[in-house]
Amino acid sequence: MHHGSKRGRLIWAIIAACMPLSCSGVDATDDEDLESTAAAAEAASWQLKWNPEANRDGLKAFEGIEDDRANSHSAGQPHIFVSGNNYRFNMHMVDRDTSTDRQRQEVKGMRTSSGSLIDMNLGETWKLSWSLYIPSSLKATTSFTHIMQLKMPGNGTSPILVMSLRRHGSTPKIEVKVIEGDVLVGAIDLAPLQNKWIDTDLEFKIGDGSSGSVRWVVRNGGTTVIDTKKTGVDLWLGDRVRPKWGIYRSLGDTSGSLQDCYLQLNNMRGYQNL
Repeated sequence: MHHGSKRGRLIWAIIAACMPLSCSGVDATDDEDLESTAAAAEAASWQLKWNPEANRDGLKAFEGIEDDRANSHSAGQPHIFVSGNNYRFNMHMVDRDTSTDRQRQEVKGMRTSSGSLIDMNLGETWKLSWSLYIPSSLKATTSFTHIMQLKMPGNGTSPILVMSLRRHGSTPKIEVKVIEGDVLVGAIDLAPLQNKWIDTDLEFKIGDGSSGSVRWVVRNGGTTVIDTKKTGVDLWLGDRVRPKWGIYRSLGDTSGSLQDCYLQLNNMRGYQNL
């Protein structure tokens, strides 16, 4: 038990409160109960703020939609739509963004069922969870292929954090990276995770300078593929932080990995730690 951790301090506070009543000794069972109490208290601090269902809320669950914003492929529209209870993003080789060296089909931001905008601000801690289906046609590339971003709103602003499909040498990976300082949070093999539904959590404290942190978890069925955390990172540019999901990729790939593809998402949730 580490006294310096948040959980450790809570456990020892419970022990201290119990001592005058007879807890001069704590056996293994008591310790397990205290651990459970601490874990429950920590879990209770996560407050559900966003829980859209595609077949109920549609694209109104998002602040905005960037579906072929350059109108490059009207025959393929809509590229972003509800399929069953999933959000589906189609990308065709002919699609072009307003910058013609790249392609973008993304949704941005979060709205409640009543239409209220959900902001994420400096100093706050959030957890975004979702399930995703990455087909074998959506491949990792030598240039950027982002499937999720944290950004400051506004045209021309750089990403704060990206979840990307990137080739590490000849190996396709899915990775999370903090842009400031080029900090790799983690990377895992992509191929075993394609053509099936997987689950991911992105937990982050929005901090300026070195006061931010990121935890990234991926689960494949009942198996945790990665659970990694980076502290001392910069997750703030200004104004507010806004998430984006979809396919945003460069046409500069040199591995021959670009082709028509799609991405599907569901079980999208947003929690704030209060």
